[in-house]
Amino acid sequence: MTTGTMAQPTNSAIPGIANESQLPCEAFSKQWDAIHVEGDQKTRLLAQAVLAFTLRPHIDPALLPLHGLILLVGPPGTGKTSLARGLASRTAESVEPGSTFNFLEVEPHTLANAGLGRSQQAVRRLLGELIPERAALGPLIVLLDEVETLAADRMKLSLDANPVDVHRATDAVLAGLDNLASKYPNLLFVATSNFEGAIDPALLSRADLVEVVPLPSRSGAEVILRSAVAELARIHPAASQIIDDPAFARAAAACNGLDGRQIRKLVVSACTFDKKVALDPGLLGASDLLRAAEQARVMRNKKGNGA
Repeated sequence: MTTGTMAQPTNSAIPGIANESQLPCEAFSKQWDAIHVEGDQKTRLLAQAVLAFTLRPHIDPALLPLHGLILLVGPPGTGKTSLARGLASRTAESVEPGSTFNFLEVEPHTLANAGLGRSQQAVRRLLGELIPERAALGPLIVLLDEVETLAADRMKLSLDANPVDVHRATDAVLAGLDNLASKYPNLLFVATSNFEGAIDPALLSRADLVEVVPLPSRSGAEVILRSAVAELARIHPAASQIIDDPAFARAAAACNGLDGRQIRKLVVSACTFDKKVALDPGLLGASDLLRAAEQARVMRNKKGNGA
């Protein structure tokens, strides 16, 4: 497998680029493997991404529309961004093994906060200059994180509360995506959002695939918790005994309603109850993990009740 460098901040003068890298990227592929999703969701995502490079260049988009856009939506902490990065790397591995894809990660807040009258200009520079330059060099995958920041639902915007620049920025995004889709069949966008209802319907209609990444099921929570404990045990082997303790199953059950990030952090939180465990995490017990899970559940319920 060709290993790309881990994404590093770019020095581009054009705002909005958080990271730039080559694919495949070993770190991104590891993120893909680490994220647990239900059923065949990863299979669908990878197949759709591959089609963007194998089928899309050869079809008439008027008859078989493929815009080169995949959208991941769901609650925060479910791994959408990691999944998107991993998808980019696995796609590069699958389409042309041994070749190199380019990868850009867009930071939308720097575009949306460019200042009154400048958001639209910043979006146009990104979609009209930088991305075409990179796409002209070869296969390119672009991650649009928190895409609702760039393509807010115009029907829900108030001209009194939102400057016209926000509306025009959404117009610029849609026009830019359409232009790129028509000119660069070797370009794929993978977008993420915590708030599907905040995305402009015109962007949703352009997506070739919209996948909801939900909170983990009860069985999924156990898988995630097991993998987090296994990582601790890789460094502190004594911690492996946690899995066989009956309290572990109760801890996993207490994770119902938590997102994947919260579940993984329980292992670290459980190490903070005793300084001895902090000094030697191999001393961590399943009862500590259960305590951390129960505390997280209480905090979740308080937030849910508005406390």
